[in-house]
Amino acid sequence: MVRLRLVLAAAAAAAIILSAPFAQQAFSVISSAWPTQFRVIAISATAVPACIALSYAVARIRRRHLLRYGLLVLALTIGAGYIFVNALSVTESFHFTEYSLLALLFYRAWRTLDDVSLLVLPVIAGTIAGTFDEWFQWFIPIRAGEARDIVLNAVASVTGLLFAVSVDPPGRLTMRLQPGSGVRVAAWLVAGVAVFVAFFLTVHVGYAINDPEVGSFRSRFSAGALALASRNRAERWRSQPPLVQRRLWREDQYLTEGLWHVSRRNDAWAAGDVVTAWWENRILEKFFTPVLDSPTYAGNAGHRWPAAQRADAIERAGGKAGPQASDAYAYPLYVWPKAH
Repeated sequence: MVRLRLVLAAAAAAAIILSAPFAQQAFSVISSAWPTQFRVIAISATAVPACIALSYAVARIRRRHLLRYGLLVLALTIGAGYIFVNALSVTESFHFTEYSLLALLFYRAWRTLDDVSLLVLPVIAGTIAGTFDEWFQWFIPIRAGEARDIVLNAVASVTGLLFAVSVDPPGRLTMRLQPGSGVRVAAWLVAGVAVFVAFFLTVHVGYAINDPEVGSFRSRFSAGALALASRNRAERWRSQPPLVQRRLWREDQYLTEGLWHVSRRNDAWAAGDVVTAWWENRILEKFFTPVLDSPTYAGNAGHRWPAAQRADAIERAGGKAGPQASDAYAYPLYVWPKAH
């Protein structure tokens, strides 16, 4: 029974992870179809399951009232507080509910344990699943994964665990690890740390590009890798421009970074910050030329400035300030131990 429940919990985790390309798309479709009712529908997707779960919990509490109601209130406080303080979107709130449920399933899988590992393992397992989820989202278009969201998944796991204990508390629980539990917890903890480190190195560690002609910016690519990617994309996009953003496909991080610089340039220009716009454009011209010249899903005509606009930018900003440090990269990126 323990093994079956663990398999079911793992299957639920896999379903959450693999649904990433479709969940955001589903919310987008609903938003387009019912724009005025979208917020009510989206909030209901979180609030209705939460209310059902709360009603079920209250119906189950027949003894040990103080402890169990206390855990239930604590779970609700943590969940509501995290959502309120971090101003989570409706999709993130729904994601929070998913990982709360996942923690409950892992708790049920290890329910026969009678030591503190019963409380530790579901949180570790939920966090590992959440790390894989964010890692997968980083690899695919439309969705984005970062360490901040892993924290969200971990907090959701804690909330789900508190709810699970309030509904079905263990008869007895020792705070010491029983023989075998220490090895089990250590193995899961090592796996969790290893997965997180691999995720962090993939997503949040990159290069600082310092170039006297264009300034400095951060990238997951070294200067040499950017040059190689530029040549590769220029050749490939002549016949196969990236006009469609596919849900089930490996995201082109080079294109994504280029479009971030395009967006930063255009926003700065619209705000009258010609100097920033000029230096962002210089980064694009030197390191992301194919993004400027190829039609993409973000712009069928490419993204290169017309000659008149470029000349205007040179006149108004070219000699007023030296190269700047770009802040176009959309997520935290650390250059240790990589630097260029």
